[in-house]
Amino acid sequence: MPTTARAETRVSAALPLAMLVVLGALSAFAPLATDMYLPALPSMARDLNTTASSVQLTLSSCLIGLAVGQLFAGPLSDALGRRRPLLVGLAAFIIASGLCAAAPSLGLLLALRFIQGLAGAAGLAIARAIVRDRTQGIAAARVYALLMIVTSLGPVFAPVAGGLLLHLANWRVIFAALGGIGALMLAGTLAFLPETLPASKRHRGGLASTRDALGILIRDRAYVANVFAGCLSTSALLAYIAGSPFVLEHIHHLSPLQFSLVFAANGIGLLIGRQIAAAFLARARPGSVMSVGQACQAAATLGALTATLLSNALWPLLICVFVVVASVGAIMPMATALAMNDHPERAGSASGLLGFTQFTLGSAVVPLVGIAGAGTALPMVITMAACAISGIVLRVAIRPAVAQPV
Repeated sequence: MPTTARAETRVSAALPLAMLVVLGALSAFAPLATDMYLPALPSMARDLNTTASSVQLTLSSCLIGLAVGQLFAGPLSDALGRRRPLLVGLAAFIIASGLCAAAPSLGLLLALRFIQGLAGAAGLAIARAIVRDRTQGIAAARVYALLMIVTSLGPVFAPVAGGLLLHLANWRVIFAALGGIGALMLAGTLAFLPETLPASKRHRGGLASTRDALGILIRDRAYVANVFAGCLSTSALLAYIAGSPFVLEHIHHLSPLQFSLVFAANGIGLLIGRQIAAAFLARARPGSVMSVGQACQAAATLGALTATLLSNALWPLLICVFVVVASVGAIMPMATALAMNDHPERAGSASGLLGFTQFTLGSAVVPLVGIAGAGTALPMVITMAACAISGIVLRVAIRPAVAQPV
């Protein structure tokens, strides 16, 4: 049987459709928590009597929570199994979302958004670890790419749903809706997601075991190179996510609903990027597919910067941003598979450290896009270009001289 056919057989046998859907939904925690309320950022700034840059910190606080939470949830799942930490995280996410809906001040909302991200991190880290429990190599790359389909529905539908809810009510209803989505994920996990890490394979060494696992990962140059490549590509995406409400609504005068539709179109770009990457896996290795994606993303960010400097026109910017976002659909699944491949015995820790790096970088990037206020797109496009180019430079500089095939 050819390699590709064997990979597809392992995927379908190890991960049934219902399980794939639940894993994809868990992987969508980040876009749901960050994208659904984006159309409401300007109205939140007015309602909470604060500035655009200050209200963007609600995105940063959630990203920090997502980062820190994964660093703990991943190793914890290596010790206790995947299912129990996941169920606790989902329950905490539901409660935190409800409290966000009732927050009376920006300070309290920032704290609650951190807790919301901390809880949602369990879904992100443990979903990746479950995939590594059941698959490896090209088969794992295909699963991560398949999960990208479900994950990509978040950016497609979340801002549209948020825009519609904002049209009918205020921003608080959006957080209540997030709590409802968390409840559906909890039900799906209980029904379709079994334990995938047997007790015999769990690590119970406590903090010392976690420290040793993280030390091994940090010293693995191939792991570090792939983590930075994937995480910096998503940082370019997060720069767009944070800056786009103000760039598109304030500078280019799109309505919240029009903004949501543009954002959804870029979410479809993620799907297209994933489909192209999956097609190339039939005749190219994940590392090669990722290299092409990185080159496309870097070129598109430079195009967006050039368009902004020369004319500040809307359509050239939208076209370039579409390519930037679509490239993430090709880069991140390949980077994840390559990073996780050599660490099956510490998959939770490898997933947690990857997620920690991803959202730590993202939380550092988000404030940069609002540094010059809401009247210019330059901070957003400069930050996007810096992230995309840095991902290429660091991958080349860090990775071993002889790359390990997958």
